[in-house]
Amino acid sequence: MSYVDEVIETVVKENPSEPEFHQAVKEVLESLRPVIEKNEAKFRRDALLERLVNPERQIKFRVPWIDDNGQVHVNTGYRVQFSSAIGPYKGGLRLHPSVNLGIIKFLGFEQIFKNSLTGLPIGGGKGGSDFDPKGKSDREVMAFCQSFMSELCKYIGADTDVPAGDIGTGAREIGYMFGEYKKLRGLFEGVLTGKGLSYGGSLARTEATGYGVLYILEEMLKCHGIDIKGKIITVSGSGNVATYAIEKATQLGAKVVTCSDSTGWVYDPDGIDVPALKEIKEKNRQRLREYPKYRPNAKYFDGKGVWTVKSDIAIPCATQNELTLEDAKMLVANGVIAVAEGANMPTTAEATEYFLDNKILFLPGKAANAGGVATSALEMSQDSERIKWSFEEVDTKLKHIMINLYHSIDDAAKKYEMQDNFVVGANIAGFEKVVDAMDAQGIV
Repeated sequence: MSYVDEVIETVVKENPSEPEFHQAVKEVLESLRPVIEKNEAKFRRDALLERLVNPERQIKFRVPWIDDNGQVHVNTGYRVQFSSAIGPYKGGLRLHPSVNLGIIKFLGFEQIFKNSLTGLPIGGGKGGSDFDPKGKSDREVMAFCQSFMSELCKYIGADTDVPAGDIGTGAREIGYMFGEYKKLRGLFEGVLTGKGLSYGGSLARTEATGYGVLYILEEMLKCHGIDIKGKIITVSGSGNVATYAIEKATQLGAKVVTCSDSTGWVYDPDGIDVPALKEIKEKNRQRLREYPKYRPNAKYFDGKGVWTVKSDIAIPCATQNELTLEDAKMLVANGVIAVAEGANMPTTAEATEYFLDNKILFLPGKAANAGGVATSALEMSQDSERIKWSFEEVDTKLKHIMINLYHSIDDAAKKYEMQDNFVVGANIAGFEKVVDAMDAQGIV
C-alpha cells in the first residue's frame, strides 16, 4: 500500500465520526500524490504526512452562559491549532449549530494550505462553537462571547494564535470577544482580526474575501483569453462573502443574477441590487423573501435552486458541500465555463471531479477565498506597527496577493503536467512551502 493510502486509511480509522475531515484529507493527499511519491522514502521516514494530518493541539471546552430569562445554557467551544510551521495559527471562529470537532478539523486542515498560498507568514487553525447567534439579543450574544473568550484567551495571542470571524461571527461578536480578552489578559494587541476600525481593524477587511474571489477569477479568465465583462454569474449565499463578490463582479462589468440564504433564493434578471441586499441582510437582518419588495422584476423561491439558472460562471459562497454532482451536471449542461469557490469546500468531491473532467476552469476555496485571511494578515501587520493603511492601499495589496496566488497555483499545476487543474496546483503550491518549513525545523 502506498504511503498516501496508508495515511488516509489511518485518518479514517482514528477519526471515525468526522466525514468532513476525511473529505479534506483525501482531497488534499490524493492531489499531492505526484509530490509525495517522488519523495516517499524520506516523507515516510520522517512521518511527515502523519505530522501534517494531526493537529499540533486540539482544545475543547464548555461555554456556559445565561439568557435574558435567567436560564443557563451550555455550549461547546473548540480551537484546533493545526500547524505553526510558517507562522502563528490563523483561522476563523465559526458560530453555528452544525459545528463539531470534525468540521473544525476539516476547516483547520484546509487553512494550512490556504494561508501558505497567500505568501504571508501565517499557520493554520480554526475554532468556534455550536452556539447559534441567530435570534439572540445583543446581551445574550455578549454573554456567550465573554464566556467563550474566558477560556479561549488562555491559548491565543498576537504571536501565537490569531482568530478571526467566520459564519456567525461578525463585527459584533469580534468586538465582545476582544473586549473580554483585553480585560482578562490586560493586553491591547492584535489577537483578533476583523476588529472595528476604531480599535485596530483594517479598512477593506469586510470586502476582502468577496473581492479576492473576483480578483483571482478575473486573472484566471484573462490568462485564458476570456473577459469577465458581460458574463452572467450565479452566486449562492447572501452573507459577507457573497455580498462583496456580487459587488466586485458588478463593478467589473459582469451581471450577477442570483443569491440565497438558508430558507430560499432570489433570481433577479436585471442583476442583484447590492444596496438592497445590504439593507436586507446587513442592516435589517431579514430573510431574502423581502428582496422582491425592492426589485419588482425579481422572483423569490423557497428551498434550493440557484444552480438551475443558466450562467457563464458560478460562485458558491454559502457553506460546505452545497454544490452537488447533480448541480454540477446542470451547470455544465447550461454552459458554465468557470467555477470559483467563495465558501470553504462548498463543492462536493464528486462535483469537483465532474467539473475537472469536463474541462471547467475550477478555482478551489483554499485559493479563491484566501483574500479574507490575506487581509487579516495585513491587519496583523498594521496592528504590530500601530499604523493604518487606506482602503486603496489594502485593496491594492489584496489584488496583488490574489494575482500572485493564481500564478503560483498555475505554475505548480504546469510543473507536474496537470495544466488547468487548480485543485492540484493549489494543494502542491501550499504543501511545498509548509514542508520546507517543517524540514527546516526538525521533528516537532
